[in-house]
Amino acid sequence: MPEVIFPGPEGRLEGRYHPQKDRDAPIAIVLHPHPQFGGTMNNKVVYNLHYAFYNMGFTVLRFNFRGVGRSQGEYDQGVGELSDAASALDYLQSMNQNSKHCWVAGFSFGAWIGMQLLMRRPEITGFISVSPPANMYDFSFLAPCPSSGLIINGTADRVAPPADTRSLVSKLQEQKGITVTHEEIEGAGHFFEEPHMQTMIDNVSTYVKRRLTENTR
Repeated sequence: MPEVIFPGPEGRLEGRYHPQKDRDAPIAIVLHPHPQFGGTMNNKVVYNLHYAFYNMGFTVLRFNFRGVGRSQGEYDQGVGELSDAASALDYLQSMNQNSKHCWVAGFSFGAWIGMQLLMRRPEITGFISVSPPANMYDFSFLAPCPSSGLIINGTADRVAPPADTRSLVSKLQEQKGITVTHEEIEGAGHFFEEPHMQTMIDNVSTYVKRRLTENTR
């Protein structure tokens, strides 16, 4: 797993970059949870998402937002973190110019950042939002949501209550031209403690594999 350091808006950002041998491989970035609550790129959900995408043939990058690990800068309320994510995507694209598919996956705070990145970058063809904190952050910027994706959460999530996630999903599902798929993992909490992690990852993999054969937005 090569460690990489790449330029961000506030200095260096630290990441883990996992390329495929295939030059045309699809690409994905994975975004970690809240930096002020212990979120890093080595979070279990982020780590497992990273390997799930890699095992499906994606070239994958996960990284630490500013002020986390060896990434320079300091926490910036999500504004700077969105710029960090854009820089990470620039870096990933610069190394993989033949890629036909570009995905963003985020967990918790990372899901909120990922959905904002989606609005800025029309080349993103799909998204995975794990436990999006719809109770804490405003997702109304998704009007319209530019690409189809999967929102996945646990029915026992006490950090981001399922009711808020459902209301976010129902708003997104009213939009035309895209399909937002929603999966709830019975009994799973915010962090998908065992035995729920594998169920969540299996759901993500099934969804992404299906999308890759469909070639739809």
